Amino acid sequence: MSQQAAQVDTLFLHERGEEYTVVAQRDGERLFHGVLEIKETDAGPRPRRLRIKDGTDEDLRSPDQFVELARRAARLRISEQTSRRAREQARRMFGAYQLEAKVVRTCRYCANAGRYSPITSETEIRTDGESICPDCAREELDRELAFEGNITGQARERLEELMLEVQDLDRISNLLSGNLDPDLTKFDEISATVDDVELVPTDSLSLHPGIQDHVESRFDTLLPVQSLAVEHGATDGRDQLIVSATATGKTLVGEMAGLDRVLNNKGKMLFLVPLVALANQKYESFRDRYGDMVDVSLRVGASRIADEGGRFDPGADVIVGTYEGIDHALRTGKDLGTIGTVVIDEVHTLGEDERGHRLDGLISRLKHYCERGTTEASRHDRAGDAREQGGSPASGDTQWIYLSATVGNPGQLAEKLRAQLIEFEERPVPIERHVTFADGREKIETEKKLVKRAFDTKSSKGYRGQTIIFTNSRRRCHEISRKLTYDSAPYHAGLDNKRRHRVEQQFADQELAAVVTTAALAAGVDFPASQVIFDSLAMGIEWLTVQEFSQMLGRAGRPDYHDKGTVYLLVEPDCTYHNSMEMTEDEVAFKLLKGEMEPVITRYDESAAVEETLANVTVAGKRAKALNDRMIGELPTKHALGKLLEYEFIDGLSPTPLGRAVTRHFLAPDESFQLLDGIRKGEDPYEIVAGMELRDEH
Repeated sequence: MSQQAAQVDTLFLHERGEEYTVVAQRDGERLFHGVLEIKETDAGPRPRRLRIKDGTDEDLRSPDQFVELARRAARLRISEQTSRRAREQARRMFGAYQLEAKVVRTCRYCANAGRYSPITSETEIRTDGESICPDCAREELDRELAFEGNITGQARERLEELMLEVQDLDRISNLLSGNLDPDLTKFDEISATVDDVELVPTDSLSLHPGIQDHVESRFDTLLPVQSLAVEHGATDGRDQLIVSATATGKTLVGEMAGLDRVLNNKGKMLFLVPLVALANQKYESFRDRYGDMVDVSLRVGASRIADEGGRFDPGADVIVGTYEGIDHALRTGKDLGTIGTVVIDEVHTLGEDERGHRLDGLISRLKHYCERGTTEASRHDRAGDAREQGGSPASGDTQWIYLSATVGNPGQLAEKLRAQLIEFEERPVPIERHVTFADGREKIETEKKLVKRAFDTKSSKGYRGQTIIFTNSRRRCHEISRKLTYDSAPYHAGLDNKRRHRVEQQFADQELAAVVTTAALAAGVDFPASQVIFDSLAMGIEWLTVQEFSQMLGRAGRPDYHDKGTVYLLVEPDCTYHNSMEMTEDEVAFKLLKGEMEPVITRYDESAAVEETLANVTVAGKRAKALNDRMIGELPTKHALGKLLEYEFIDGLSPTPLGRAVTRHFLAPDESFQLLDGIRKGEDPYEIVAGMELRDEH
């Protein structure tokens, strides 16, 4: 005992019933603990005996040994949680030996377990009306998380981080019970930013009177990104890649440039988007806004069963189309007339696995189409002008304008597209990003609360808050929409155009509190939502990329409607949606929130290389290699041509009838062989196609 006493720097007492827990500590480490009994004598309180704990055993020590221990200790401490009577008794006992003990705040949980853990206002964690130390709070949190369903990993780390930040375990418990405390769910805020750009007065534009008058009637000055684009030649025929956040006004740049050229007889305008839903909305918008000046047509592609093509008039002044719709026209030899301007919206689609190579191929094929009839000499002269002037049209007299809100490598992409980069980082309104944890059933209850809270609130501009909920399947869209308290509607590619248009109009009229959608809205359909909720961080069986996530959350908050945008990630800890997923949803959530935008790179596997090379052969014949060479991605042209010959899709550098059928219907090689096998077996063609569509849906 004497040696132990010599080692003690702190001796701590904590009341426990009629006895005291004693903890001896040195350099923050416990040397031993035990139980002290105090007796009252005529001279005052004195130690009766000390029992030193050793596991389940106890070692009895004399009162004199306790006194020796107290005298050698550098500090004597009494727990503040000890009753006033017990504190006075302990102080009088120490005072009898001319020793002074200080009362300190400690963790009661630790004291009861034989540990000394002093706490301060900076380290305390509040729970059940008292304060405990961070270590005990972590243990209590882990018990609650295990009860909730073994929440681990990134979700547990986030909740622990929040608990230490707010110093309140009860608030974290309430959060787990569905209480959406915005101070706790808030992850960060993306501030509104305003770059110092000199705005261009609309009356200074030198556009055709038709579009000039229209623009002047709507605006006194252009928005910043529009002003930058115009100052750098957007209305003078320069090719541009415009990268700017959602709702900053990129689309009007393409409209001004394209319609000016249409009205000055410099060729028609193509406005291309990735999805049918978006094409339909742009078509309606263009027709309503400019229909008195120009003919507007729609080209949304063809099904595998019948070449419908939409409401398509190839002679129209303005053609709004999907990538696939225009590509189908090229693959089947349609005459699109003279094209003056091509606007490609959502150009970051070039980086997507499924659609990227098709957009890459479309751009190359469309440039080939626009160049037909242009002499090599004139093309060479224009290329020289482009180098001197910084982005002159690269394809005959056609101007190319590419639009995107999310590009990780804008400079590199602009160089590959041979376009001038117009990059503008302003965000019109701030966006708050929130994270909360819930399972699939709890998510819908949380969505009810969030949708109601938003719709019950009006902005300073007089608009109710409306919500877009992103989820990962059409079935889930309907499930959520049915269960929301306020009026809502599902919105996805499985709905017919009439129904989608009705939903768009109802949302615009503030008749709906929410729309529940899959990826259809992520590509830019114009819903003025104040709030975006991620019911899932997956699309189908793939986790979102940082670029997709940024594109989707950018739908929250419009400057003419809302004071701010709000984004909620509803995360199910330890959740995956398919056994091929290596990460869990909570891991993905923080990867997305903290991640950097991925570069837009078009990658080719063998199937994609074969498909695009076949399309290029079909459109350009002997010039197919030149089309391959100028695509964004790197194609193994020789290998692809070898495969096309092996598959009997081409004969020399001409497509065979089989090859034409394959490219007309955008078939990958494995799909074409599946069709051929079914036909040879006498299967019903409609059943074959239905089976392929069902496989794609899964």
